[in-house]
Amino acid sequence: MDGIIASASSEVEGSSHPPRRAPPCAFVIFGGGGDLTKRLLVPAIYNLACAGLLDDAFSIVAVDWADLSDDVLRAQFHEALQEFVARRGTAATTLRPDIWAWLSSRISYLRGSFDEASTFASLGERIGSGNAVFYLAVAARFFGSISDRLGESGLVVETDGSFRRVIVEKPFGHDLHSAKELNRHLLGVLRERQIYRIDHYLGKETVQNILALRFSNGFFEPLWNRQNIDHVQITAAETVGVERRGRFYEGTGALRDMVPNHLMQLLAMTAMEAPVSFDADAVRDEKSKVLKAAHCVGADDMVRGQYVAGMLGGEDVPAYRDEPDVAPDSQTETYVAMKLAVDNWRWAGVPFYLRTGKRLAERRTEIAIHFRHAPYALFRDTPVERLTPNIMTMHIQPTEGVTLQFGAKVPGPTVRLGGVRMKFDYSEWFSDGPSTGYETLIYDCLIGDATLFQRADNIEAGWQVVQPALDWSARVGAAPLCAYAAGSSGPVEADALLARDGRHWLALGK
Repeated sequence: MDGIIASASSEVEGSSHPPRRAPPCAFVIFGGGGDLTKRLLVPAIYNLACAGLLDDAFSIVAVDWADLSDDVLRAQFHEALQEFVARRGTAATTLRPDIWAWLSSRISYLRGSFDEASTFASLGERIGSGNAVFYLAVAARFFGSISDRLGESGLVVETDGSFRRVIVEKPFGHDLHSAKELNRHLLGVLRERQIYRIDHYLGKETVQNILALRFSNGFFEPLWNRQNIDHVQITAAETVGVERRGRFYEGTGALRDMVPNHLMQLLAMTAMEAPVSFDADAVRDEKSKVLKAAHCVGADDMVRGQYVAGMLGGEDVPAYRDEPDVAPDSQTETYVAMKLAVDNWRWAGVPFYLRTGKRLAERRTEIAIHFRHAPYALFRDTPVERLTPNIMTMHIQPTEGVTLQFGAKVPGPTVRLGGVRMKFDYSEWFSDGPSTGYETLIYDCLIGDATLFQRADNIEAGWQVVQPALDWSARVGAAPLCAYAAGSSGPVEADALLARDGRHWLALGK
């Protein structure tokens, strides 16, 4: 987890040790003509080139079935990069012509089917015997066949000190059984150290900062336990609907799409014990322990919701069932809230509440640590009726930072308390960093650091937590579908999930 961001602050520790340049590598993208490549992968590689972290022998080989040429593909990448720079900003406000000239000369296209041996024979001639990373930016149904063809063609055999690595995008299975089968399939061709299961959430600086925040500050870690923490809320709220992904989403839903990967990783990094080092396996060992200790107690601890028509951003929004390619009687959830327990010494008795959904009042991903109230006894003979909740919120998107909420005396002759906040904002303290979330992950794969990638047992442990909820969803009446209006904070049943414990969600849309 080297990281690739340099800070503008003079307070940065270790800034005299910039990240090393990645070794020479052929970066092969299956699905190289697709949306993921244009929107995220190529911009991330462009940012790495701007930072001087790619070797002169770096190259991109895009593999896809479409009838394209090298020049047409380069033109498409150039257009996508121009839109990216204009929309999201990088080190410059316009595309750097010197970097684009350097990168474009290293881009080539290979047309072929993902199932045909001839495609892989041609690819072998193109990349030679040096280092190679194979990025599977394709639908999950192709993961097995591509890995099989890579194995049969000998393209993942490591010789003469060269490495061969495979990056696998999510979804990694659709339930516990399929996740185990996919792991078995991949491990039949590759060694675990060659497989990089990617979750772009782990490329976000604030997610990586969770470990730094907890383990580099002496005043946080002593409080990070059941004696001091009342409960934890993890939220991943989206304002967008299913857009043009109705057919995909119908077979997936919010539970499968977000919980076993994104939310489980946030939970693991929040609740894990300190690893013995930042070695990849040391970190992933501790994540695995947390996920194996986590469980959803019963069907009453989960709420499934689906958005109906409403107002969002001052505009009318259709119901999920009226979206393209969605069944008119769909039972697919677009929202899920869960109460989890982590049965270990640190967290026994501390509930973890998770929620995620589409068409909600605000786009927000955050982890909120709710500390226990201080004793009220001192304030019983004062005008103070209740104490301000102490909450530490780690903001992941759309803004990145940390907020502390606590009580302070309101100026005046009597003792009155008011809630105040202290906020750390990444954009105010550090120079602009990677803009896609993929830069760090791609760089780490190139240098062989698997810390931010999921191991087979991490994947299976995440699905192990979610599988009972999937079973309840499939059982008639066990996990009913609740309606919520688009633009709201979710179904009222999710509020009741916390209210029965005397708690409430942090408000969305305020």
